[in-house]
Amino acid sequence: MQSEEFYFSQVTLLVTHYNRPASLARLLSSFASLGCRFGEIIVSDDCSTAENLMLVKKLQAEFEFKLITTPTNAGLGNNINKGQRNATLPLTLYVQEDFVPLALFPQKLSASIRFMQEDSSLDIVRFYAYQRFPFLKTFAEGFSQMYFNPADILSTYNKFYLYSDHPHLRRSDFLNKFGNYKEGVNVEKAEYSMMMSFLKRKGKGLFYEDFKGLFDQKNSTEEPSTFKRNWKRHPSNILIGAARHLYRHIKFNLNYYF
Repeated sequence: MQSEEFYFSQVTLLVTHYNRPASLARLLSSFASLGCRFGEIIVSDDCSTAENLMLVKKLQAEFEFKLITTPTNAGLGNNINKGQRNATLPLTLYVQEDFVPLALFPQKLSASIRFMQEDSSLDIVRFYAYQRFPFLKTFAEGFSQMYFNPADILSTYNKFYLYSDHPHLRRSDFLNKFGNYKEGVNVEKAEYSMMMSFLKRKGKGLFYEDFKGLFDQKNSTEEPSTFKRNWKRHPSNILIGAARHLYRHIKFNLNYYF
């Protein structure tokens, strides 16, 4: 165990969970092994099976987290909403249960907290992504500020994703400013809706450029990912891809401006 220097007293660690107690145990153990302690920990569970929920409750005794449950499975949007509503500290570190923090993370989380305390206009600091955000201005300590130009039709529509539900630090009143996650829809639609809200309300955030250097995403055969991406949205044919790109750009701008 490392020193107590990584006690984040103003941060709620919010973990969303569904039927993967071994992954949850790995995540919480990894934070502990890095010397990370938080002002509070919330695990928001989306109606796991009785067997898995029993294992989560055993972890609760070890890691002393607040467990928020629900009688029916309601999807990721509801799981994030109910977890966030129970946060009592100024900042929330949001992480899904299949991620593992790496050695550099506590240092960069400390820097992120300082950035958000010094600049009240910052809404979010992002720590992980599948690919680099395309428009960045160098900020400090490996972080860059994201910026957005809705009129740029030539760039990939990855530029839209100033917000992502991958690991990030945000203000705990985030949902007051940007609205709740949309519920009763699939994960991709819920994330897209939140991304649109973030853009329309002029959200401001930082992005860690070495985005594979702070977290690793791990899924085992015993506890595979419960999310299945709709690959029809990601066509390999160039002409179809270009047509979809144009369609999304027009649709996006109609949503953004109107």
